[in-house]
Amino acid sequence: MWRSLASNMLTVLIVGLFLFAGVILWGKNEYSAEGPLAEAICLRVERGSNMAKVSKSLEEDGAVTSGTIFRIGVRYTDKSQSLKAGSYLVEPGASMASIVDQITRGGASTCGTEIVYRVGVTRVLAEVRELDPATNAFVEKAEFVPGVDEVPAIYAEKKAEADTRYRIALAEGVTSWQVVEALKAMDILDGDPGRRPEEGSLAPDSYEIRPGTDRASILEEMKTRQDKRIADAWEARSPDAAVTTPEEMLILASIIEKETGIAEERGLVASVFTNRLKRGMRLQTDPTVIYGVTKGEGVLGRGLRQSELRGVTPWNTYVIEGLPPTPIANPGLDSLVAAVNPDQTNYVFFVADGTGGHAFAETLEEHNRNVAKWREIEAQQGNN
Repeated sequence: MWRSLASNMLTVLIVGLFLFAGVILWGKNEYSAEGPLAEAICLRVERGSNMAKVSKSLEEDGAVTSGTIFRIGVRYTDKSQSLKAGSYLVEPGASMASIVDQITRGGASTCGTEIVYRVGVTRVLAEVRELDPATNAFVEKAEFVPGVDEVPAIYAEKKAEADTRYRIALAEGVTSWQVVEALKAMDILDGDPGRRPEEGSLAPDSYEIRPGTDRASILEEMKTRQDKRIADAWEARSPDAAVTTPEEMLILASIIEKETGIAEERGLVASVFTNRLKRGMRLQTDPTVIYGVTKGEGVLGRGLRQSELRGVTPWNTYVIEGLPPTPIANPGLDSLVAAVNPDQTNYVFFVADGTGGHAFAETLEEHNRNVAKWREIEAQQGNN
């Protein structure tokens, strides 16, 4: 009898162990398998939250099949104490394991609210926008000019939230003065920016920032990126380039940047200036004249006067030979590359064509015809 009882108990124990192992295996598979989420969601983890609250939120949003398995998986992987506050974009079908990896790895939030400070050639604009998980596109909530417009209430509200992301988007062609003034107007930054960086030394790019970031450190990061771009572009220069030093490349790139905002045209514009430099022709480009008037401090806001076109400044390429002494803006990488890798053309003239681009010419006669067409377009636009 006792042998039979012991045998039965052993059988039950073995079956139980197999069932337990099966449950564990099933749970591990569930933890790593594709999740039930049909559309992306933005999971917000508040400061001071815990895995129990997160698992409940995920269950309510239909992102996990079982909050219990989620919590067991977190404990099994020893990540219970690694939860990071932030907003996380959870993709459709995300597994519990991938979600845990997201919310414990940390780093910049991947959804929720973003405040972008756009430093452009004509103005600085602060945008408050929010990512729509369903479309993975940002929806604009408010925008204003820092230091000029009334600050919208949502800006102050989102600044108070710990998971709001901040970014500076620096456009190609801005001047160093414009960058410094823009940083001064950003109320989330600290510190004196210090001496204005040399023209052309800052890289147009996107910069992630945090509240309290030192202004001078941001300028240093911009300089570091631009130094690398200059070095890389110079290393890859063509033997057909007209410039002979990285400094000359930077000056020419800044002129190209100010002459066209169309990426496909940069090589053509570079070819015009390259051909002119090689032939000993003056560059005769309006943006250099404008820089001689403004010194890069603000926008001229009007057409050039004949007296300014004839006026002698170190930057007036209608008067001086060759390149001006300094860059006239901060050029982007594409303009740096174009300055030392121009298209192979015989063009020495170009003028606006009315489409936002330019008409290029090899001869003065052809150029004059293009100018006449542009004058007609200007007249028509003035009558509308």
